[in-house]
Amino acid sequence: MSTNKPLVKGFFDERTFSAQYVVADPETRKCAIVDPVLDFDEKSGATATRNADAILSYVNEQGFEVEWILDTHPHADHFSAARYLKEKTGAPTGIGEKVVEVQKLWKGIYHWPDFPANGSQWDKLFAEGEKFSVGNIPARVLFSPGHTLASITYVIGDAAFVHDTLFMPDSGTARADFPGGSALRLYSSILEILSLPDDTRIFTGHDYQPGGREPRWESTVAEQKARNTHMSKCKTEAEFVKVREARDKTLSMPKLILHALQVNMNGGRLPEPEANGRRYLKFPLDALQGAAWDDQ
Repeated sequence: MSTNKPLVKGFFDERTFSAQYVVADPETRKCAIVDPVLDFDEKSGATATRNADAILSYVNEQGFEVEWILDTHPHADHFSAARYLKEKTGAPTGIGEKVVEVQKLWKGIYHWPDFPANGSQWDKLFAEGEKFSVGNIPARVLFSPGHTLASITYVIGDAAFVHDTLFMPDSGTARADFPGGSALRLYSSILEILSLPDDTRIFTGHDYQPGGREPRWESTVAEQKARNTHMSKCKTEAEFVKVREARDKTLSMPKLILHALQVNMNGGRLPEPEANGRRYLKFPLDALQGAAWDDQ
């Protein structure tokens, strides 16, 4: 009988403050990779696979078999390595079915009329509440919109992978001002996550290391309810929405949002090479009006 407690190994990318995960069933040695990062340097335009290769090295060292490559949503601050890892492992890719809503929205922003906004870039589109497994460990999907239209939470055994919904307790909650975002919907999503058993392990997708502390990415539902800087202080939906929206008005856009969405809404595929053999990103100007500007 398999344990309900998967082995979880986190990999932290310092460039994007991102946490990536290998989630494994200790009995069957089957695993899922969650929210992997494809390295990208926006200054030089260079790509690399250091993060993904480190994950593959760990998987091989542990004798794991990759059963799933999962993204929680189309990321706005790093490229997804899902496509690269599929090529290396043959494992199916998955994301929430509402990704089609993000595709439709950003297809217009990028003026990409031929883009297939149907989710076909992934092998599996998970529905709200859908059940699956990692090895013998039961898993299910929570629809967690607010940060984006398509955000989901993977609950795998006693572990919940929430990415940009909750941060560590000392960092609060995720922003909700991206196209399609909603602080109101984010609040409802967080309440659903916090209705899980108190000992559920919460794994976040980013940690911005407040005060310069070491990166952390694991907490519990009980810790989040007791100490999350937003959820423990905002006693009502209206209070949370007011705090979240006021904070969001002060935030500049992630530096990679326009770079990353065209890759990530395409399942982690980089643009096809043009006639000269080079790949090019398409960068719309003045597409995200109203965001705060950085001083630098």
